[in-house]
Amino acid sequence: MIRFIHSADWHLDSSFGPQRDAGKRRQELRQLPERLADYVNENGIGLVLLAGDLFDGGNVYRQTLEAMSSALGRMRAKVLIAPGNHDCWGPLWDQWQWPDNVYIFHESRVTTLTLGDLVFHGAAFTAAEQSRSLLSGFRAPEDGKLHIGLFHGEIAQESRYHPIRSADVAESGLAYLALGHIHKPGQAHFGGTLVAWPGCIEGRGFDETGEKGFYEGVISQEGKVSIEFVPFARRSYEILTVDVTGKDPRTAVEEALPENTQNDLYRILLTGETDRVDASAVENALRQRFYALEVRDQTRVPMKLWEKREEDSLRGAFLRRLWARMEEAETKEEQDTVTMAARFGLGALEHRDLG
Repeated sequence: MIRFIHSADWHLDSSFGPQRDAGKRRQELRQLPERLADYVNENGIGLVLLAGDLFDGGNVYRQTLEAMSSALGRMRAKVLIAPGNHDCWGPLWDQWQWPDNVYIFHESRVTTLTLGDLVFHGAAFTAAEQSRSLLSGFRAPEDGKLHIGLFHGEIAQESRYHPIRSADVAESGLAYLALGHIHKPGQAHFGGTLVAWPGCIEGRGFDETGEKGFYEGVISQEGKVSIEFVPFARRSYEILTVDVTGKDPRTAVEEALPENTQNDLYRILLTGETDRVDASAVENALRQRFYALEVRDQTRVPMKLWEKREEDSLRGAFLRRLWARMEEAETKEEQDTVTMAARFGLGALEHRDLG
């Protein structure tokens, strides 16, 4: 029996854009290989499959390369790498002295590495795009050995990033096909082949929400492959939508939160109908419960409030003017602007502090 890890899309040295503590987040991501090495050695992993985009681009800090190389060399396992479109084969890989336990596929065609009864078929991106399926027409030999594929690519009919058709997978004769590129984990069976993509191992923004990690697998003595997902991210990005209709916004948010949020980055969207909401106040009151928090006001003024436009009062006159603007609005953005004007205008008329 052999235990293995299938991981991809680390994107080391990502910029993290304008995020708070972007430098700290880059440093945390740089520590990922060491954390993974500890997991490999503590759990008896004998094989590590890395399906590309381990770096976010070709310009990598030297300390990142040193940390990566040290961590891979410390793994008591054979490490196989298939470079992807972000870290395609070139000087980044070719001019660095990698540890002896590391093998890197370096051609834009299927090549083979045999390790005892296991045969690995892989390839590398050698440019930023690969629009042709490298598995087209491929068939592993029927030699009694277990054949495994390792590529950066996606199951698709067409793509600039190595499209692999499901029919090609079904006809490949591979027991397991390890892919990268797609940032959400998934798996499927095509013919006798189990194909999986573990997603990115650590989220970097609110377009990469939820649990992130890798697949841990077992190759049985009978040649069967099974995998399970292992959450491994130090932090996660979460988007939480909270309806505050008829509720105090802060109380509504607190009731909707899970217990443990202190290590994570949250975007909370306030929705529903209310004429009194202060997103900044909610954010400031709850900030200490998160690594980072932003609260966005997406509420709308209650329809019953618009009914007061019929009043013979300054408030009624104000609402009538805005209601006319609302009826003229052609986009949601224009409607949101009118709603915000109504909320702040009424707050001023009623001498309320809306933040």
